[in-house]
Amino acid sequence: MSDAGDLTVFYIVEPPDYQIFACHLLASLRTHFPAPVKAIGYCPEHRIHELHSGVLKAHELMDAEIRTFKADGRFDPAYPHGNKILACLEPRDTAYSMFVDSDVLFIRDNDPSNILKSGHVSCSMAASMLWAEQSVWDDIYGALDMAVPDERYELMRRSKGAVIPYFSSGLVAFPEKDTSQGRFPDVWYDTAQIVDRVETLEKRRPYLDQMTLPAAIRRAGLNWNILLEEQHYILGGKLKKQPLPSDREIFTIHYRNVRNLKDVGHMKTARQYLMGQTGKRYVRHLASDTSE
Repeated sequence: MSDAGDLTVFYIVEPPDYQIFACHLLASLRTHFPAPVKAIGYCPEHRIHELHSGVLKAHELMDAEIRTFKADGRFDPAYPHGNKILACLEPRDTAYSMFVDSDVLFIRDNDPSNILKSGHVSCSMAASMLWAEQSVWDDIYGALDMAVPDERYELMRRSKGAVIPYFSSGLVAFPEKDTSQGRFPDVWYDTAQIVDRVETLEKRRPYLDQMTLPAAIRRAGLNWNILLEEQHYILGGKLKKQPLPSDREIFTIHYRNVRNLKDVGHMKTARQYLMGQTGKRYVRHLASDTSE
């Protein structure tokens, strides 16, 4: 990675709640990452007319684009969690891209060099895997005609020991370059489509994106760069209502819901970031009609 201008950070902007979360995420990005980092919010094209005008104004003020993508008919049946894969598929002009869930907040100065790695997809271990036993990977990799990986790692929160690689899809950074196997997002989408046809996998919804991520990385001819927990600190679960650790430098929190954000004292932080970047503490106040 040569400079911060080689990275686009992108996320989903969708009403009602994720359009607001996305603006907080963007404000935190502009507060803590170098200015050349590009930012794009993606909205399903059939919902773009529903976005609040304050959300559009926030993106204008913070030098970010809002683009649309087609969601209808891309998964059968419809799979809203798959919007992140569909957004990944969209073209961008930087060497690297990083998808971030909208309910994420950057809370410490950071640099792309701490996250990106050539030839790798950067992501963190998932917090837990309560939806299936480890034997499920035989079905997943079997459908792809691949061997189950030899590597074993501890999950971020609930782990009974080292497990077969299973990553969170809440923060995924990848090279945009087309490898000999194809561009990573295309491979991820193809992998998801194959696994989605395995009817014996009862938990394809809502876990299809995460259950296919490790295999997609390898199918694309890449390897995984497992991020430190501090780069993607997932709240909730066993950490519910617990403060952030005072003895660690947490760069990024994935708060999942407003309650968790309030519990760790960062709802005010999110509004301060927005105020610092736009002059308003509330996204809807950026619109000409300030009614809530």
